Amino acid sequence: MPPFHDWSRLETQARTQLQGLCLAEKLAMLDGDTPFWGGLAAIALHDASHRRPWPAGVVERLGIGGLHFVDGPRGVVLEGGATTFPAPIGRGASWDVDLEERIGEAMGAEARSFGANLFGGICVNLLRHPGWGRAQETYGEDPVHVGAMGAAATRGVQRHAIACLKHFALNSIDSARFRVDVTASERVLQELYLPQFRDGVEAGALAVMSAYNSVNGAWCGQHPHLLREILKERWGFRGFVLTDFIFGLRDGVAAIEAGQDLEMPFRMIFAATLPAAVAAGRVPEALIDAAVLRMLLAQATVPAGAYPVTLRGCRAHRQLARDAAAGSIVLLRNVGDVLPLNGIGSLAVIGPLADTANLGDRGSSDTRPAPGSVVTPLAGLRAAAPDLRLHHDDGSDPAGAAALAARCEAALLVVGLDWRHEGEHIHPGDLAPILCQAPPPDWLLRLCGRRRLLPLWTAAAAMVAGVTRFGSARAGGSFASGDRTVLQLPPPQEALILAVAAANPRTVVVLMGGGAILCEAWRQRVPGLLLLWYPGEQGGAALADVLLGRISPSGRMPFSVPTEASHLPPFDPRARQITYDLWHGYRRLARSGRPAAFPFGFGLSYSRFRHTDPAVAWFPTPAGVEAAVELAVTVTNTGTVEAAEVVQVYVEPPGEAAERPQRTLVGFARVSLGPGGSQRQRIRIPLRRLAWFDETRDGFVLEGGRHRLLVARHAEDGGIGVDLELESGMVGP
Repeated sequence: MPPFHDWSRLETQARTQLQGLCLAEKLAMLDGDTPFWGGLAAIALHDASHRRPWPAGVVERLGIGGLHFVDGPRGVVLEGGATTFPAPIGRGASWDVDLEERIGEAMGAEARSFGANLFGGICVNLLRHPGWGRAQETYGEDPVHVGAMGAAATRGVQRHAIACLKHFALNSIDSARFRVDVTASERVLQELYLPQFRDGVEAGALAVMSAYNSVNGAWCGQHPHLLREILKERWGFRGFVLTDFIFGLRDGVAAIEAGQDLEMPFRMIFAATLPAAVAAGRVPEALIDAAVLRMLLAQATVPAGAYPVTLRGCRAHRQLARDAAAGSIVLLRNVGDVLPLNGIGSLAVIGPLADTANLGDRGSSDTRPAPGSVVTPLAGLRAAAPDLRLHHDDGSDPAGAAALAARCEAALLVVGLDWRHEGEHIHPGDLAPILCQAPPPDWLLRLCGRRRLLPLWTAAAAMVAGVTRFGSARAGGSFASGDRTVLQLPPPQEALILAVAAANPRTVVVLMGGGAILCEAWRQRVPGLLLLWYPGEQGGAALADVLLGRISPSGRMPFSVPTEASHLPPFDPRARQITYDLWHGYRRLARSGRPAAFPFGFGLSYSRFRHTDPAVAWFPTPAGVEAAVELAVTVTNTGTVEAAEVVQVYVEPPGEAAERPQRTLVGFARVSLGPGGSQRQRIRIPLRRLAWFDETRDGFVLEGGRHRLLVARHAEDGGIGVDLELESGMVGP
């Protein structure tokens, strides 16, 4: 747990509060304080999710302030000028753990300025397939990388508020999230899909949000193996579990028994089932007490006092957003050193996203920055280079855009995805069966009487469910965004790229988006290619810094981009059942012998780096701390400009005891060096990262023999290696 808390004192305080609560008050603390129908209407009619935090567990009689939830993977989502940072997938591309911790701290402080104390902005679901609509909300495809970034954000948030990790677990298909059952072996769970949550728990997160989907036949919101056996017992999690919003559980008794503590944001399934279950003795009051105590303890860790509104969008936080956007930019091609754009007098800035605020999807992570605060690519260039003649064209007429490009010394194309192409998606037909369980409005109960109304209500809800399922199937869904099955750019954008590239040999393409974009139809035609992601409110300023050479690009790919979509795992946005195995991303590409177009960890720089003298030694580990080794390597900037390098360490295991990936990431560090600068970088590698999960022994096991540790620039780089001989044995649960 975080060292800055006196846990003994806080637990005493929480137990004292618990003793003062009556049973009715304790039961009321297990769900959000907002009535279901009024809350649903407020969301639909008044944009309530962006107006105020969602309260839960407020007990005015005892002065218990309760929990007040806000979302925010790219910043606090409420109206009022909160800072919009780059989407997490872009921050993941920075591989900058220290910066992510500072961003987490800024988000936590801004959440407090809105009166919130529970921040739900840390998504650590693994990006199994880069067509996932919410790819932008997570950090990437690898558990070590995602875990390090999520843990950093957790440490930052927890200084001011309760950090909530989401969505536990295996939530990575959006359009089927309310119905899909994911089959995964215990080994797959423990090696790939749970370690990043464990990292967040060990970093001090005191809230975990359960997922909508089911795993191995049990809904995540009432999954005893995930919530109780793994999270609370195996990992020793002392915080509380809350549901994903509105439709996060199906059976109140099963959920409380499994380890679910809080249903959000409305009084719904828990409120309708638990009072009677406790009265009948089917649910012991001790279970209710345990859930309430966890929430009271988490509240007790939140620093007292009010936070000023001047924190929102303040100069320091805007600078953090700009630093993050610059660090996230990945340079993918730079043939003939077309970048930086030095020595030119005119530039054609072309494309539908060149002068558009493009921050990401419009689901639960939708931010509302202050008016005029978003810097577009065109605005960023205008401010940074007032003497450069800029000529803008939205690209709607490829021939006209090509003619403009031909008249300029260079062309910059800004294209990609927006909220219409990818994002959070709710399929209404999937919600209807859950809606049947919602309680009737109180006014209707009073008017008709419970005994007469409930049978009619159930029948009407079932009828609505059938109509909704039929209607949604015909309409094809409720929103234009969601998961992507076509990973190329829209054809008009590809045609625009080809036309402009043919007209000007000095063409640079800037891609925006959250998931993978296949570029095979055109990437060899352009000398310059950058990934800008959804770059937050300062993205245009950061892009200008990189394009003009004021900052060297330092982003590295947080996932693999294949040459063909067929090289990816199976992905059906409307699946009812799917199996997750050990093979996705760079692991799958290596196993099948298919090189990536852009490998995991890949990214170019305006400078050059050399790695030398790798050495490995046992890390001095105090009692009670997981054993680890330390790899040291000398990193030298052999170029002429200051730049940052991401040192990546992969392991190639013996692979004789069980089938294992050829290599996996086990550690990384980002280091900034001036021209000619050199630094001895040390990277700690816990032994669990070198082990595999043996289901027969229910724990991580080191394989005896030679383990090759490679310092490499990306997952397919040969790198330089050092051998480590290990004895076989258990390293922990």
